[in-house]
Amino acid sequence: MTTVTHPLTPRAAAPPFGRTATAMVTPFTADGELDTDGAQRLATHLVDDGGCDALVLSGTTGESPTTTEAEKETLLRAVVEAVGDRAKITAGVGTNDTRHTVALARSAERAGAHGLLVVTPYYSRPTQEAVTQHLRTVADATGLPVMLYDIPGRTGTALSAATLLRLAAHPRIAAVKDCGNDLLKSAKVLAATGLAYYAGCDEQILPLRALGGAGCVSTAGNAAPRAVCAVLDAYDAGDTATAARRQLALVPLIEAVTGGETPGAVTAKALLNHLGLPAGPVRGPLLAADAALTARLMDALRTTLDRTADTDTAVPAAVPG
Repeated sequence: MTTVTHPLTPRAAAPPFGRTATAMVTPFTADGELDTDGAQRLATHLVDDGGCDALVLSGTTGESPTTTEAEKETLLRAVVEAVGDRAKITAGVGTNDTRHTVALARSAERAGAHGLLVVTPYYSRPTQEAVTQHLRTVADATGLPVMLYDIPGRTGTALSAATLLRLAAHPRIAAVKDCGNDLLKSAKVLAATGLAYYAGCDEQILPLRALGGAGCVSTAGNAAPRAVCAVLDAYDAGDTATAARRQLALVPLIEAVTGGETPGAVTAKALLNHLGLPAGPVRGPLLAADAALTARLMDALRTTLDRTADTDTAVPAAVPG
């Protein structure tokens, strides 16, 4: 098999899935129904106030395991209507069933998605060859660009470097959301392919960008989008010292949101609810953050925002007590 290689050149100025994406929560009403108005308001806030040029819907943070196909499509249409003219909207469509994933991908294309996020099949733990065939089948099903989602901690199956090199030859497989916690593998693939790499773990935003990554898909960005954008803004302006300082300033928030046992959907919604932004409850089997966890999250957010107060672009509106 022949591997398509590319010269070591800087990433394109216009990454295929935007640069700074938030892995947006899916807002629900108080009784647990999809809140389309809230989704539009949150998307508008993240893009127009937060500075994000991209959103990822129906990922794990968007509670994709507990939203129906109809809800996913309704959510996508609502967000595309609200901000699709000024932000890249990527729809999470990955499941552990190839036929179901293809159906979700085609639904997302009809609903106006700009791209697809496709996770490796989970639970059944297919071989690398089976994963390759699954992902190629999904990529063949629509005309949309595909972002592969490498998150072995959740799926039980990592995308190997060899598999990524093979998949990079597909004309619509354009990017990787990298939650593999393996910078050596990421560097090998970046050096050998044209795949756009996105940090899926907030602590890797700056390290991956420095290796030539395209940007990030951030969970912490739900609550502090401008602080996340500010890391990449500084790096892209050539101010690496400020970029490093801003990345380190995010550490308390990153640790609180994604560093513990509580899923990011729970922690992000707790922060958004406390900030008065649309989020609502989580769906079972997830449990809402209790008062103690919410207080720790808000303390971490305040600490991060205090530390990023070196620039107007990094600091959102005042955080309520």
